[in-house]
Order: sequence, then C-alpha cells, then structure tokens
Amino acid sequence: MASFHGNQTTSSTTTLTHSPIYHSIILAGPRLKPLQQIHARIIITGLGRTRSLITKLLSFAYAAASPISYTRRLFFSIPKPDTFLFHSLITLTSKFSFPQESLLCYRRMLLANISSSNYTFSAVIKSSADLTAFSIGETIHCHVYICGYGLDAYVQAALVSFYAKSGHVMIARKVFDKMPEKTVVAWNSMISGYEQNGFGKEAVELFFFMQDLGVKPDSSTFVSLLSACAQVGAIGLGFWVHEYIARNCFDLNVVLGTALMNMYSRCGNVSKAREVFDSMEEKNIVAWTAMISGYGMHGHGSQAIELFNEMSFDGPRPNNVTFVAVLSACAHAGLVDEGRQIFTTMKQEYGLVPSVEHQVCMVDMLGRAGHLNEAYQFIKNTSPKEPAPAVWTAMLGACKMHKNFDLGVEVAEHLLSIEPENPGHYVMLSNIYALAGRMDRVEKIRNIMIRNRLKKEVGYSTIDVDHKVYSFSMGDKSHPESNQIYLYLDELMSRCREAGYIPASESVMHEVEEEEREYVLRYHSEKLAIALGLLKTGPGVAIRIVKNLRMCEDCHTAIKYISILANREINVRDRLRFHHFKDGSCSCQDYW
Repeated sequence: MASFHGNQTTSSTTTLTHSPIYHSIILAGPRLKPLQQIHARIIITGLGRTRSLITKLLSFAYAAASPISYTRRLFFSIPKPDTFLFHSLITLTSKFSFPQESLLCYRRMLLANISSSNYTFSAVIKSSADLTAFSIGETIHCHVYICGYGLDAYVQAALVSFYAKSGHVMIARKVFDKMPEKTVVAWNSMISGYEQNGFGKEAVELFFFMQDLGVKPDSSTFVSLLSACAQVGAIGLGFWVHEYIARNCFDLNVVLGTALMNMYSRCGNVSKAREVFDSMEEKNIVAWTAMISGYGMHGHGSQAIELFNEMSFDGPRPNNVTFVAVLSACAHAGLVDEGRQIFTTMKQEYGLVPSVEHQVCMVDMLGRAGHLNEAYQFIKNTSPKEPAPAVWTAMLGACKMHKNFDLGVEVAEHLLSIEPENPGHYVMLSNIYALAGRMDRVEKIRNIMIRNRLKKEVGYSTIDVDHKVYSFSMGDKSHPESNQIYLYLDELMSRCREAGYIPASESVMHEVEEEEREYVLRYHSEKLAIALGLLKTGPGVAIRIVKNLRMCEDCHTAIKYISILANREINVRDRLRFHHFKDGSCSCQDYW
C-alpha cells in the first residue's frame, strides 16, 4: 500500500510539472492565492482532470474574479466538457461579469455540438449586451429561434434588455409586445430600456399600462421609473411612487433610496431630496455624490461644499465623480476660491489625476466668473496634449457670456478645426458674430451649415400635468388644445410687453429672417409648456418645466415677467442647471 502511494505521487508530480497551469502557479510565487493552492493540491493528488472538481474550481475562480489567463487555462484543461459543465460555465461567467469568457464558452459549446438551454441563451444574450456586441447578439437571437426558445419568457426578457441596451428600443418593444406572458422582469427591462435611451415619457406611459393590467411592480421597477420621472420632471408620479414604497413597506435600500433622492433633486425639490438622504440607513459613495450634485444643479454651492466636507470627514472616500459634482457646484454658484482649493485638494491630498470633466468644471467656473485669461491659461497649462473639445466648448460659452468676441472667434474656429461635424460649434460661432454685428459672417456660417447638412439639436420642453407628461417643441401644435394654448400665450406675452419686457431678438439673428424673429421667440417650447401649465393648474401651484437644451436669454427674461403677472413660482431645469423664478427674479441671478 505504501508503494502504491509513492508511485502515485511520483506520477502526479510528473504530470504537474508538464501542466501549463503548473507554470502559472509557480510564477505566482509567494503571492499564490488560496484557490490556486487548492488547485495545486488537487493536481498533486492525481485528481487534476476530475471534471466535477475542476468545475467547482472554475465556479470559485469566476466568483473571486481570478485572472482571466488562469481561468481560461483551467477551462481548456478539461477534456470533453459535458452539457452541464458548459451550461454552468456560461451562466457563471455572465453572472460575474466575464462576458468575453461567456461567449468563448458558448462558441466552444457550439463546436462540441452541445445544445443550449433557456438559461444558457439568457446568459449569452446578457453577455452580448454587456459588450455592446450587437451583431453577435443578433446571431444568438437567430440561434434562439432555431433551437425552439423563441417564446421562452426568460430568453425573451433577456432579448428585450439586449436590444434596449444596444440602443434599438423599437426592436426591444417589438420583442416585448410579442411575449405571450410578460413577467415583472420583462416589464422592468422595457421600462429601463426606455429610460436609459432617453425616452422617459414612454417609460412612464408603459408603467401606467403595466398598472392597468394589474402587474405588481417591484423595487427594480421603481428604480427605473424614478429615473424616468427625473428625466421628464414628473414629480407628481414621483410623489406617488414614494407613497407607494412607504405604504407597501418596501426596503429603502441604497439603490432605491438614491433613485428617489435623485428624482426629487432633478424635479426641483432639493429639500425633499435631502430628507430622503438623511433617512437612508446605508449611504454609499453614489448616494453622497448624488446629493452633492443635487445641491450643485440648484445653485446651492455652499451646501454642496458643506456636505462634501462632511463626506470627507465621516463618509466614503470621494472619487473622481464626487469631485466633478462639487466643482460643478462651485461653478454654478460662483465660488471660485473654494473651487480652486478643492481642485488642489483633489490632486495633492487624494492623488487623483484631473480628467476632462474636472477640466471642464474649472474652465466653466473661471469663465463664468469673468476670469477669461486665467481660464485660457488653465487650458494651455493643464493638458500635456490637445485639450478635449468639451474644455474648449466651456471656454467658448464663457466668451459669449462676457461678450469677448475676439477670443470667442479664436476658440470657435479652433473647435471647428477639431470637430468640423458638430453643428453646436457653428451655432455658437454664429451667435458670437451676431452679437458683434458681423452679419456677413453669420450668413457665411449659415451657408456652411446648409451645404454640409448640419442641423442644430432640436429643443423641446416637457411638463407634468395630472400625472401625464406633455412635450412641446418650438411652434408645436400637436396638443389637442393648441388653439387655447396659443391664444393664452399671445395674451400673456402682450401683458409682458406692457410690463416692460423687450424680446431679445438678437438671440435668433442667425436662425431666421427679420420678420420671423419675434414669432420664433414667442413660441419657444418652454413658453408653450408654461402656458399649458398655467391653464391647467390652480392658483398658487408651482409650474415645473424640463428643457433639453440651455435656456435662451429671451425665455429667461420673459419667464421673470410671467412669474410676476401669473403670481406663480416657475421652475425650469435646462441642460445646465435649475432656474427657480419667483416675483420677477431667478435663483441663478442671471449666472448660467
């Protein structure tokens, strides 16, 4: 018996030294992990090719995020893997975020002529989505139908998620509509797909349809729905979700709590967001950063800095995103000295290398405050290579704000040289020329845009009235009560004129001919949305609007007058920040 054990050890050791995995273990040296130590012991004892043990090892390896080179060698060391092993590995690699390994296993499984299961298909479809590998996902979709899983609920839910994550929302909806039975997971995938692709209104409408059919939502439903509410400013629905969560005793975990807090911040109620933040038992770095960002977008720079200091002292360690949030808050509030100090702290105390986003915040902060030369020198000195277009765009906005036309033209022309297909740069340069009275240059820019078929991004505004979201674009007449809206707005703007409002027609010189200017200004999307809000809500009710672009100067001025004449508080969230209009003043103090 002793002789048998001795021979086995010698034979096993010989096998071990010729194994490629043996060499990877030896190279690990003193840093050998416990999992690899166990593997080495398995090989030494002669069990290195036992399928069940290697499968277990692989499971632990993927769960522990072991090096890909090691796990891949381990996988290829298995002789003739069976169906169970392939299915297990594909599911594990997908679950633990190894999408490439998942698809590699799937390919090897096909070559071995082993059939897939619904769980296998769900896993590889998820992996395709994680890699944004659209063509691979489409191919797997074909395999799904060939293998007879076209109506499987799990597979279809995975396909909905895949197409939505790939940006093909219409295809996702087609798959969703064809499902004979829709689980809550499928509903969540479709609602989330709409929200993540910027279709917040459609996400909200789908949730109402889900409610009509009696499907019970879960926490994941509400996380996506709250994000959609934040996107379109549907605070009424957001309030209802908050009440539903409390009434049905949902666990306000960090994910759901952060979504709720973010909804309140982005819908204009930052004090309610802070209440949610304070009530959360667990706060991770995402929650802290979201609250700091919420203060920043409302112009509450001091509160953002105070919370940042509290986080630095008694919370998770701030990361790059946190510093973007607090620097942005400084920019919106004009806290230049504080912003400079925080930027220095980020580099010296936290050892973080400034990213493009940090550079944009600094240029934006300095530029808004009128420190154009310092902002320009910051761009020149900070980046060892060519600064990103976003940094120059922030500089261009500052030049326009402070009417530094010479520097603005220089920056705009540089931007056009590095991003000639971006229509936004042409529009900004045209604006600068118009403000400087260089109409010959305005015409030239317009002709270039027409010749190159470049169009500026279409502006639109949304408003939530009685839990229904309405969307308007400039001159939009799609609303069934358009006639009443336009009559009311005409009357309102006439009253504004009598009160002293003068249309800022120069802001549209680059877009239209002389006789069209006032018409274009009067029927901007935010004015139409406000008119609907005033018509459909009672006295004293605040009007909340979401605009996808930066609000123009004319609308900013006009809404000040409207807030006086209508005796309403009007909150507008544009691309940059919140504007709280009340009694003829704006919270941004004309600093946006």
